[in-house]
Amino acid sequence: MSSTPVRLHTWLRLQREQVALSARADALCRALRGCAGVRQAYYLNWQAGAGIYAHEGSEAHLPPGQGDPLQASDSLLHERLQSSGVLDLTQVRALDCWLAGRLRRAGIDQGAVLALALDETGSGLLLVVTHEGAALPWLGWMRELLASLLACAGGLSRSSPLLGLDPQPSLLLDAEARPLELNAALLALLADQPMDELLHFLPVNHAALVDACLAQRRAIEAVEAEYGERILIWTFIPDPQQARVLARCREATAQVLAEREASRARRLYRLITENTTDLISRHAPDGRFLDASPAAWRLLGFWPEELRGQPVEGLLHPEDRVHLLAHSREALEMNGYHTMTYRVRHRDGHYLWFETASHAIRETYTGAVVEVVSVSRDITARVQAEENRRRLSEVVEVNTDLVLFIDAEGRVTYLNPAARRTLRLPEGRMPALEALFDSEALEQLRGAGRAAAEREGVWSADARLLVQDVGASVPVSLVLLTHRTTGGERYYSLVARDMSERELREAQQRRHQEELAHTGRLVTLGELASGIAHEINQPLAAVVNYASASQRYLQSLGDNPQAVERVAQGLERITEHANHASEVIKRLRAFLRKGQRLVQPLDVGEVARDAVRLCAWETAAAQVTVEQRLAADLPPVCADRVLLEQVLINLLRNAIEANREAHLGRPSRIVLRARHEAGELLLDVQDQGAGLDERELEQAFTPFFTRKPDGLGLGLPMSRSIIEGFGGALEGRPGEEGGLCMRCRLPVKTITTTEEQ
Repeated sequence: MSSTPVRLHTWLRLQREQVALSARADALCRALRGCAGVRQAYYLNWQAGAGIYAHEGSEAHLPPGQGDPLQASDSLLHERLQSSGVLDLTQVRALDCWLAGRLRRAGIDQGAVLALALDETGSGLLLVVTHEGAALPWLGWMRELLASLLACAGGLSRSSPLLGLDPQPSLLLDAEARPLELNAALLALLADQPMDELLHFLPVNHAALVDACLAQRRAIEAVEAEYGERILIWTFIPDPQQARVLARCREATAQVLAEREASRARRLYRLITENTTDLISRHAPDGRFLDASPAAWRLLGFWPEELRGQPVEGLLHPEDRVHLLAHSREALEMNGYHTMTYRVRHRDGHYLWFETASHAIRETYTGAVVEVVSVSRDITARVQAEENRRRLSEVVEVNTDLVLFIDAEGRVTYLNPAARRTLRLPEGRMPALEALFDSEALEQLRGAGRAAAEREGVWSADARLLVQDVGASVPVSLVLLTHRTTGGERYYSLVARDMSERELREAQQRRHQEELAHTGRLVTLGELASGIAHEINQPLAAVVNYASASQRYLQSLGDNPQAVERVAQGLERITEHANHASEVIKRLRAFLRKGQRLVQPLDVGEVARDAVRLCAWETAAAQVTVEQRLAADLPPVCADRVLLEQVLINLLRNAIEANREAHLGRPSRIVLRARHEAGELLLDVQDQGAGLDERELEQAFTPFFTRKPDGLGLGLPMSRSIIEGFGGALEGRPGEEGGLCMRCRLPVKTITTTEEQ
């Protein structure tokens, strides 16, 4: 499409219709800017009263000139133009006129000014700015051409007399959909863009629309076209006689975008309404359902169609019905908004907890409530969770165990009443964790305890809680639990059970066990009395014999030169046997010791040898040999010497009795073995008796079970209890060579000597 002829034709039409001067000036300048070599064009109208040329139209203006505007004058320029008709800009810049200063300030020096009057009663000039190097002579005949066009503008056909005066952008199209003429409003819309861009303003199917419009002899309305961010609505009006079509458009960007946004909002609202898990409903002022979203089926078991027209009170719980409706209606009337929590009946008959936010829709003029919109959600799970939390809180408050809450930084944030009573803390006082535990327990709690609780969820241990401002402590069994808040923050709960009664019972049980063990030792000593008497009588008899011999040697000191030496030897033997008797008595006194348990590192080999010596008389009487296979360099074990010796004596005497029954009048053997294996010290007593079957092995450690006619059945149970008190185990099994093997397992560890309380 050639833009200049169309633009000139449009300008001439505007001249013919005598539209506003500014619109005609803009149309002329746009037409000239389409000419080769023209950079810019301005139309200035002569202001006779002010004596200067002033801009016309909405195009770009020249800057003001220099000097006092009140003294400005273009009279000299006006006179020269009236006489010559054309002046190049070099001549204008040399004149003493206001326009010359404006040209200098704008930096314009290529082009010419042409005297051209767009109105019959006035005068004006056309300022044409050319590109550098463009020839200027053609500007003279351009003036003549424009003047001629102005002269004949009155004779143009008036096929579309309203086109020039139409305030909406319009143009004439021929039967081939080619632009014939544009009005001023469309020119302003097109601005300085080339005429080819006009096709982009039209609908993409404008040619088909022109054909249909002329063929059907009817107007086609509301055809949308987009150009960049602009949206235009076109109307095509046919002129069948001239085979032309008048195309009119209006700017509809804001309207169409608003309609699209409204359409998107409606679609979004529909999607939200149809897919939200909440129930959205509309109600009449009396509570009847007007409509409901599809969530009604999922929440209540009713389809929306079933709820329409139904009164809402029919779904409410009887206890909530009366006061809830009255209160909600009053609140909606006063405030227009109300939120309530209540129970609603499901179609199946059970009740759910609902939370509903209602908004009143009022009549515009009277303010009366005409409709209520409600959004309801099922909060049954939340209500039940809150009820469970309330019950749990009550349980924690009345719990006799001590409950403490600890945050991630290790600060105590809560203590239940039991904890405050036990720790003697007044309400409102929150202790530091360091004040509740000693350094060792605190390190264990913060280290291994917290790590285990975070890894496995729970950690337990025994410790002592320090009672505030008293200096005492309470034995407790601790359980550390880890939790997370809704926001993901970690915190801990510490549950402590007061173990003071258990500690007292354990102390009493320990005392009873010690009494029972002491009684057992007395019984054992009574059973060993004959052997012990023999072991003491032997050194005493030797002492008597050596004393008698020494007396005889003393009487023969004068006659026998060896008497002194014999007396000395006798005294030495007396001392030796007396010491032997003393050692026997000392071992008996140690064995019969009654007092607190003394746990200390022991040499098991030494304890075993002492136990064998105490049973020596009984083994000799039963013709039993004790074979001691005690490994060298046995590690020490932590135990009470007397109690461990009592266990070994009990096991040895049981083995002696078993051998005596199986080998009556014949020699037999007992193997006493000690060795270190896998962190444990194994101490075995192997006999050559008849042994025990599986049933008897299971009952052997049951109190009062015995095969001896005069036995009590307490030896093995008491021995097992003693060994377990040292952290070990006592078990029975068939021997490798027959008989029975009793095995003590004792842990090997280094512990400083302590005295159990």
